[in-house]
Amino acid sequence: MTHVSRTARRASALAAVAAMLALTGCASTATNPQDPLEGYNRAVFSFNDAVDRTVLKPTATVYKDYTPGPVQTGVNNFFGNLSDAWSGVNNLLQGKGQAGMGDLTRFAFNSTFGLLGVLDIASEAGIPKHNEDFGQTLGVWGVPSGPYLMLPLLGPSTVRDTAALPADIGADIWKYKQPDNWRNIGNAVRVVDKRATLLDATSLLEDAALDRYDFIRDGYMQRRQSQVYDGNPPQAAEDKDADANSQVVPQPVSSEKQ
Repeated sequence: MTHVSRTARRASALAAVAAMLALTGCASTATNPQDPLEGYNRAVFSFNDAVDRTVLKPTATVYKDYTPGPVQTGVNNFFGNLSDAWSGVNNLLQGKGQAGMGDLTRFAFNSTFGLLGVLDIASEAGIPKHNEDFGQTLGVWGVPSGPYLMLPLLGPSTVRDTAALPADIGADIWKYKQPDNWRNIGNAVRVVDKRATLLDATSLLEDAALDRYDFIRDGYMQRRQSQVYDGNPPQAAEDKDADANSQVVPQPVSSEKQ
């Protein structure tokens, strides 16, 4: 009799667990079809947020408060100039010849007359800057974004943008800088400088009474959609991309919102 009761209790417990998993799966489906991996993404977001609060944000705050403004501008211009070369290539791959040649011209002018890009004379000359990466190029070629994906340390992404990362990293001119210690120092300065430019925005976000994870996710997805279509995404493309996102990865049973 005891054995039977124990078996019954175990069966009831297993049934309860199965019911909870099914409910969490349904809950995640109802939350956002573009974010089927929300449980995992929220865990990574919490990790990234902890790193940012303890390391990146304090360092960026000191950098912004004590580094002279012209130096900060020069650092931002320098790394922005390096990105213009790859941006130009991506514009050309997307069939935007004028924008592509403009980016390559910016890179040539700023790298020479602008003291290796420290001075942004191309903007003063009226040559507009673009920010194109291979993820955007894949989007122009018709590759759907896929589900939202939060990457450790790197932040918001999608399956498509993550697949494009090797090309973006390989095309980074600074990646080939020698000696290694100069390259590593430059990488650190670039990360801190980029974080410093976002201090005001993140302060406003932290003060707002909202779910920061949802806000960042939705903002990122909308921004990437806008970037792929140069600020004018057609409604049909939005609907097609949303449908593709919801079908690429089956809804995981255990993706409980944390």
